[in-house]
Amino acid sequence: MKKDNLTVILVEPQGPLNIGSVCRAMMNFGFHDLRIVNPCRGYQSREARKMALSAQHMLSEARIFENLPQAIKDCHVAFGTTRRFGRYRKNFFTPDSAAEKVSDMDDSIRCALVLGREDNGLDTDELALCQHFVTIPTDDAFPSMNISHALTIFLYEISRTMRNKISSPVDPKPPATIDSIEQMYSHMQKALNDIEFLDPQNPDHLMRTFRRIFGRAALMDRDVRIIRGLMSKIEWVNSQRNPSATEGSGKE
Repeated sequence: MKKDNLTVILVEPQGPLNIGSVCRAMMNFGFHDLRIVNPCRGYQSREARKMALSAQHMLSEARIFENLPQAIKDCHVAFGTTRRFGRYRKNFFTPDSAAEKVSDMDDSIRCALVLGREDNGLDTDELALCQHFVTIPTDDAFPSMNISHALTIFLYEISRTMRNKISSPVDPKPPATIDSIEQMYSHMQKALNDIEFLDPQNPDHLMRTFRRIFGRAALMDRDVRIIRGLMSKIEWVNSQRNPSATEGSGKE
């Protein structure tokens, strides 16, 4: 994968100094696409520019978004940084193993590295948008890292691994974007709710399992179309068996 295809996304960063340090770290390792979700006031302040040094232009060029779904919609795969270990978060990458996976991607893939708030990180819904989770194995006595320091470790490992890789050929099958995959999940949840496959009180229980399964599969555009076609067929069959079902909820 090319360096230009790696996107760094900061979700609600709370300190201008950290944002400036992130810009400097990205320039150190040759990465340029910075996106910020709902930044703090003064993120382009004098203090932030002083921390960025020669990377000050990245502060003005960074794209600003209201939420993570908007910031990530054109990406094909996302790594969410977290130290939250739980039932739905398994098979964590470390920075070096994440770098191997990123470097093995072909040049048609846009990959996002998503970092959360300094105090609370990424929330559950934001992590659900990420196919992979990556964490830095810090000491349990003081596990939390400054976001710019964490990013520096990730970018160092990715840059180092990229230098040792030869770009793989472009896959002729276009990968699915996160936006199209999220639309697929919404369609899937509706169809499976209609046939009472999901627990109406807790539909996310099984939907998180589907996210894990399909997240590992690296879906292509054709895969998404087939899955949505299956959901449309489920909706149609259900409407034939249940005349009271809403008509027109099938194929788009």
